[in-house]
Amino acid sequence: MRIGIISDTHDHLPESVALIFGGVGEIWHLGDVCEVSTLMGLRELGCPVQVIRGNCDACMDWPLTLDLARGGVKFHLVHIPPRTAPQGCDALLHGHTHVPRDEMIGGVRWLNPGTAGKPNKGAPPSVAILEVDGGRILAWNRILL
Repeated sequence: MRIGIISDTHDHLPESVALIFGGVGEIWHLGDVCEVSTLMGLRELGCPVQVIRGNCDACMDWPLTLDLARGGVKFHLVHIPPRTAPQGCDALLHGHTHVPRDEMIGGVRWLNPGTAGKPNKGAPPSVAILEVDGGRILAWNRILL
C-alpha cells in the first residue's frame, strides 16, 4: 500500500502535490491545515484522507491523534512529537517542526515529511510517500516540492 504523507500546509497546497500523490491509496495530513478548504485539493484525488489537528487548526472535528494499522504496521499519528512513542506502535508520524525526519528510537520509527507550506531551518518544502506491506515499512520517500 502507498500512502501520501503531508503536514503543515498552513493554507498552501502546492499544485504538484496532486501529481505526486496520484495513485496513492490514502493520504494522511499530520496537522496545521489551517483552513478546512485547504483539504479540498487532497479530497479531489478520490482516495480517503485522514487528518489530525495541529496547533494552528481550529476544526474540533479532527482528532489530536490517530492510531492506524496498514499493511500489518501499527502507526501513531500526532502533530507535535511526544517525548516517547506510545506502547505498541511501530512508527510514529508527526509534523510541527517543519523539518523532515527519519529516525529509529527504541525500536519505533519516527517520521516527519517536513512542511508543504512553510519551509523552516533550511529544509525545502516536501511531502512523502510511505509504502507498507507484509508487516513492515518498505519505503519512505521524501519528495521536494
